[in-house]
Amino acid sequence: MAFTQVTIKDIARELGISPSTVSRALKDHPDISQKTKDAVNELATRLNYRPNALALSLRSKKSNTIGLIIPEIAHDFFSSVISGIEEVAYKSGYNVMICQSNESYSREMSNVHAMISSRVAGVIVSISKETDDFQHFQAFQDAGMPVVFFDRVVPDFEADCVLVDDEAGAYAAVKHLAEQGCVRIAHLKGPENLLISQNRMNGYVKALRDSGLEFDPALVIPCDTFECAIEQTPALFGARPHPDGIFAVNDLTALGAMKAIRGMGLSVPADVAVVGFENSRMAALAEPSLSSVEQQGTQMGRQATLALLDWLKDENPERKPKVHTMKANLVLRDSSARGRR
Repeated sequence: MAFTQVTIKDIARELGISPSTVSRALKDHPDISQKTKDAVNELATRLNYRPNALALSLRSKKSNTIGLIIPEIAHDFFSSVISGIEEVAYKSGYNVMICQSNESYSREMSNVHAMISSRVAGVIVSISKETDDFQHFQAFQDAGMPVVFFDRVVPDFEADCVLVDDEAGAYAAVKHLAEQGCVRIAHLKGPENLLISQNRMNGYVKALRDSGLEFDPALVIPCDTFECAIEQTPALFGARPHPDGIFAVNDLTALGAMKAIRGMGLSVPADVAVVGFENSRMAALAEPSLSSVEQQGTQMGRQATLALLDWLKDENPERKPKVHTMKANLVLRDSSARGRR
């Protein structure tokens, strides 16, 4: 059976009174008798009447909906971010409208138009892998909608950003591998256009240098999915001394690398130690369990929402955007526990 929202007109028709009388009764207007108010409220409760949020926002010119654009919902990190966002939004009297780009630039542009058409109060965004032109986000500011970017942020855009310290997290992961005795550490890296990929690459290179290890471009492969890691990891194991450590840009890629390593008859961590980035639920469940950098998705979602709410409350036109950076903690598990050799 299709869901039909009960309206003021439905209540008015049932009681044989005008819609305006119902509206005033629901607002406890003094001109309406208590008997009528009681009848209206009783029926409204019985029929599960709820005011139309969009209609209210159009009348008040104030929306109680926050927009969220993310690459994909079915992902541990983004799911945890959604939990953090909805927790803070709900407590503050806001609903959350979610759109996913499916890692598509064109779909992300459609998401932007949908948010503007829906007159959301403000928007929280994590950009798609394909996005390297950010002009479509200017439409939010042109419409007077504040924007907060998280994780995959837009450089040089006048908006708050919430992210984990990707460079420091990558540095800690690679330094740990070096301390475990790894001397040829490979990196499965993310898309070049994403700032998180650049920062994690920077952390990787810096940790190699500080550990007295040589940077070998042949040990760096663009690869950021489970399937890609299964396919591409064997390419690292050629005639030259093979890698004895791998730092992957995310957990799914790390898990794909582990599967490929086992498929070649090698052992994790005895032959190759592996560290991921995210600390997803899968990291703890993997065999062996995966060492990973904690990305703090739920806390990132909370902070992004608090930042957006600050923009919505602040009437100061001179307010400057802020960057909210959270600490990246390395969570050690079996996949990197080699012991120094």
